[in-house]
Amino acid sequence: MATTTTFHREVEFVSPTRRWVMGVLFIIIGFGIWFLFSRPVEPGMKTEFGMTPGGIEATMPDMVLPSLATLNFLALVCVGVGIGQLIRPRGFGRYTNWLLGMIAAFFIFGFLTWAAAGKSISLAGLLNVSLSKAVPLTLGALSGILSERAGVVNIAIEGMMLSAAMTSCVAASITGNLWFGVLVGVLTGALYGVVHGVLSIRYKVNQIISGTAINIFSTGITSYISAKFLQHYPELNNSGTFPSWEIPLLSKIPFIGPILFNNNMFVYAMYIFLVLIHIGLFYTKWGLRLRSVGEHPKAADTLGINVFRTRYMAVILGAMMAGFAGSYFTLGSVGRFDEVMTAGRGFISLAAMIFGNWMPFGSFGAGLLFGFTDALASKLAILGVRIPSQFLLMAPYIVTMIVLAGVVGRSQMPAADGTPYEKEST
Repeated sequence: MATTTTFHREVEFVSPTRRWVMGVLFIIIGFGIWFLFSRPVEPGMKTEFGMTPGGIEATMPDMVLPSLATLNFLALVCVGVGIGQLIRPRGFGRYTNWLLGMIAAFFIFGFLTWAAAGKSISLAGLLNVSLSKAVPLTLGALSGILSERAGVVNIAIEGMMLSAAMTSCVAASITGNLWFGVLVGVLTGALYGVVHGVLSIRYKVNQIISGTAINIFSTGITSYISAKFLQHYPELNNSGTFPSWEIPLLSKIPFIGPILFNNNMFVYAMYIFLVLIHIGLFYTKWGLRLRSVGEHPKAADTLGINVFRTRYMAVILGAMMAGFAGSYFTLGSVGRFDEVMTAGRGFISLAAMIFGNWMPFGSFGAGLLFGFTDALASKLAILGVRIPSQFLLMAPYIVTMIVLAGVVGRSQMPAADGTPYEKEST
């Protein structure tokens, strides 16, 4: 059995078509770095990267690189890896995806080197902002994972986030307690989860229709309350935000310390939820049962697992996660509620979930990519780079389409995702 599994795993990673596609892609990226970035850069120009976020005591000196030499080196490495992928009988095997990530990182680093040639850019600050912007996307993706791993599609994440952002802000403003605001936001998400669960599980309403109805209702009710009350009574819309907490010792690690360990509680909660959900889904009986009702509910029912109860639990837990993500927008970011302030990030969370192949850490990586492009758009405006920010915002969606087309490997959704379960009568 082990031999057979290993064989199939090898076949999966050494497909001749995939070997050629990836090899050619690596070479194209290498030539792209040279053509787009190296040629316009004049010899002697240098790029300075700030290695500590602004407002924090420096933990390491800034990095200064010769722009042209760095870009040529990145281009040569990409082309070399691509040629190696083509001439090796099996390419680089199972390491191809890792190499694709490395080549993509090289392209991004080359872009930054070109954009800041003769100037300076805070690399640590850019990554720190990217991490902050990835928080609601990752939490929203975790919400989708919990629900869809049990077989229930939840496109209502956007509406759950939006309503929770408003209720958490109002609750915190009235009580002066940010933690109480978070609790109210989570309970708001749970309420929507119950509604979505009853409609899609008990009454077997089309799950897309149910989620769409929640999104429309949430947009309408929050806009009405904001216009009718919050704009006229500003004391109801002034919650404040959680401060940044520096973790001793860890925050002093050069470069990564200030980025990862000097943030507000939402970032640390994201770390904890990533680990807990990954372990819970893939290393516990609870996770096995939850995944079983999303893959083959009839078989799970035969083994004594209550499919309906498990799905209700998953949907409500996912909705509570969406509520927690929504409270980030007000209590973790701006300290007030504005109409439609989630701005489609619930839908981007779903894209991150699919990009991450319904896996917690994969979705986190996708969330970082979306957050990075969002942060980069504002940085390039400061540097005066003549690239419309809209093109940068398009980048993660283009990458997602490439991923879903099978360049990285086909995403595999739960087999029973979106299918109501009909219990056979005995």
